[in-house]
This record gives sequence, C-alpha cells and structure tokens, in this order.
Amino acid sequence: MHSGMSNMLKKDLGLLMLIIVVGAVVAIINPRFLSTINIANTANLVGLFGIFAIGQGFVIITGGIELSVGSIIALLGVIFIDLIANQGVPWPLAMLVVLVIGFAMGLVHGLLVTKMNLQPFVVTLCGLLIYRGVARFYTHDATAGFPFGVNFPTLEWLTTGRTDFVALATGGTVHSLLLPHSFMFMLLLALVMWFVLHRSVFGRHLYAVGKNEEAARFSGIRTTRVIVAAYVICTVLTAIASIFFAMYTRSILPSGHGNFYELYAIAAAVLGGFSLRGGEGSIVGVVLGVILLQVLQNLVNLLGIPTSLNFAVMGSVILIGVLADSEFTRYRERKRKLGRLPAGPGATPAVHTAMTPSSASETGTNA
Repeated sequence: MHSGMSNMLKKDLGLLMLIIVVGAVVAIINPRFLSTINIANTANLVGLFGIFAIGQGFVIITGGIELSVGSIIALLGVIFIDLIANQGVPWPLAMLVVLVIGFAMGLVHGLLVTKMNLQPFVVTLCGLLIYRGVARFYTHDATAGFPFGVNFPTLEWLTTGRTDFVALATGGTVHSLLLPHSFMFMLLLALVMWFVLHRSVFGRHLYAVGKNEEAARFSGIRTTRVIVAAYVICTVLTAIASIFFAMYTRSILPSGHGNFYELYAIAAAVLGGFSLRGGEGSIVGVVLGVILLQVLQNLVNLLGIPTSLNFAVMGSVILIGVLADSEFTRYRERKRKLGRLPAGPGATPAVHTAMTPSSASETGTNA
C-alpha cells in the first residue's frame, strides 16, 4: 500500500512540474497568461470542469467508464433553467430535483452494469444518446434561457460570483485576484472526495474492485454496491456541475451544450494517473489533470492557434496519457518480476479456498 501511495505521489509531482513548465513557457511567450483576469477565468473553468471530472475518476477506478456526462449536463441544465425561470420553482427545490434525477441516473447505470452484466461502455453510450435526445425534445430543440430581466442574485453569487482572495503587487500596483466560487467549491469537493477515496473503507474497496472484481467479491466486498455507488457519485457530481454550467452560460442549446465534456473528464483522469484498467488513481491527480488541460486550452487561445484544433489537442493528450500509463505499468511489472518492487496499489491478497459458511453466504448475496 505504501508503494502504491508512493507511486501516486510521484505521478502527481511529475504532473505538477509539467504544469509549472508549460505555464512558464506560455507566460514567457505571452505575459497576459499571468494577468489576474486570465488567472481568474482559468480558475473558473478549472472549477466547472473539475467537479464532474472528479466523479468520472470514481467510475474509472472501478474499471468502468461514464460516456453520458455531457448529455447529462445538457438535460439537467435545461430542466433546472425551466424549473426556476418558467415554472416558478424556488431554486433550492429545483437544485434538489436535479440532484435526485442525477442520483437516479447513476443508480440505473450501476444496476445495468452489475445486475444485467452489461458493458459500461454500452450502457453509458446509450445514456449519451438518450439524454441528449430527451433534452432536445424537452425544449423542442430550442434554446433554454432566462427571460429578460429575470435574476436570482443569491444563486448567481453562489455559482458565478467571485471573492477577493489575495492582493498581488506587480510593478508597484496592487491588484485584487477574484477567486471564482466554482473553483472554491471544486476544491472543497475535492477535499471531501479525497477523504472518501484515500482514507475510508469504501475507498479501499474501490481500489480492490478495480484491481480484481472477482477476488474482491470472494474476499467479502459487496462489489455490486461499490460499483453502483461509484456511478451514483459520478452522476450526482455531474448534476452539480450542470447547475454551475447553466448559471455560467445563462442559456443552453441542448443539441450542443456539454458536447464532448466526457472527453475532458476522461482526459483529466488519465493525466491524473487513473488507469483505464481500473484500480489506480488519486483525487489530487485528477485536479491537476484538469488544471493542465485548461492551461493547454489557454495556450491555444493566447498563442492564436485555431480553436478548431482544440479536440486534436485533447485527443493527443489522452493518447499520450494512455501510452505513458501503459509504459509505466510495464516497467513496474518488469521490476516486480525481478523482485525489486512489492505488489502494486490495491493488490488483493491470495484468496483462501476455505471459507466459513457465513462468508460463503455473503459471497452469494454479492454475486
């Protein structure tokens, strides 16, 4: 376990150094990168994308994947706007409705994967298509937005507001750095999820299921509950992100809102050290992955690179991350065979063939 934590720490430090190097290069080429406005805007995007990227990490660590993230953001976004802007529902109640729907989506996905033994790719790909279609039908393929003059001051302050965080002195001039609330909320959420993943029994079960689901089941872990819970966490966090995005954009075109957002989440998780085979990853890593992606996006904008290359950059990042993870895994396996490394993180001990009647019955209920 200590070896696993050490490996994750090395990955996180390497990613942090990469962010610093890329940021320094961009700042040298274009000093606007370090302007307080650009830093605040980048932090806002990191917060928005980081919320659902953390959720994607929980699914990936079980060996699954969630491809319907973007469509969920579109559907729940138009529902939230319609409830508070057109139906007169108080925004706290509307938020609760959105979260409940998000919970139900994750529950359905998890049960289809575990109880029906369907592939996560198939289940969530169908969700991507279904939720996008329902969102377009819900608005009659029109843009959902707030009527002119309709405002929600408290809600807007909570989701899109910014607070003075620190004063920066540059050239004798003091500037206020406005830290977006979306970024602050993402950090708070990351702290909670870090505890859940790295300091709780549930987190250890997640690692075990991702490494070897069958061995985890025979060792007494309720694998069905663990996997379903991972999908629920992902969709609930995505539901929260949908509210932030709805208030950030103020209008939603259901045919395009949230398109390819699942790729951002997957790329951030892969960059952050999450293995697509499952069983590896850290919350700090996925947050750093989101930061790196947004720095790269900022690089594209500041250097005048055509925005049409955004997805090409994203695809390249995912490919490089997967290749690096594959090579790192092979390296560790070679070292382990030579007896230089202990078992990897989350490695499940050998399963004893003899089981007590109680453990056997518990295993049967988890199947």
